Amino acid sequence: MALALIHHPVVDKNGQTITAAVTALDLHDIARAAKTYGAEPFYVITPLLDQHDLVDAILDHWVRGLGAQYNPDRKEALALIRTMPSLPEAVADYAKACGARPLTVVTSARMDGSDLCFAALRDLARGERPLLLLFGTAWGLAPEVIEQADHRLASIEGCGDYNHLSVRSAVSIILDRISNRL
Repeated sequence: MALALIHHPVVDKNGQTITAAVTALDLHDIARAAKTYGAEPFYVITPLLDQHDLVDAILDHWVRGLGAQYNPDRKEALALIRTMPSLPEAVADYAKACGARPLTVVTSARMDGSDLCFAALRDLARGERPLLLLFGTAWGLAPEVIEQADHRLASIEGCGDYNHLSVRSAVSIILDRISNRL
């Protein structure tokens, strides 16, 4: 199982397709969750070269530089990151590494027409086919990403009407639910 954090195409609060900025918090926290739950690699998808440079600068410090010596655990987690310009390139890269095209699974706080509950996703994760879990930044994945995915995971539901988790939190919750160690 692998993760992809998509920065394009995603939507803004008005539903317009945009490219969102990479944040260091997302990189650190999602990489740590991925390492904890055995999801690798962790793809960071953006077409913007300056954002690739930002990711490279963070990795230079934490994986190859002084940060790696200061915090070897952080180095181990951040070493999972692979920057890609597009989702199709990430899918191809993961397929090459696994020897099979991965099933893609999307989720969103505003998911219509989900076909997977968490138990079904757990079963898929235990199957033979590799999984690539797709997460969106900004206000979520653009409709075309959702439509092209193999599966749509049900939304994470809280205790009330408020439903706007950070992507870092959503990734952690979903990975934990897949592991089902309770």
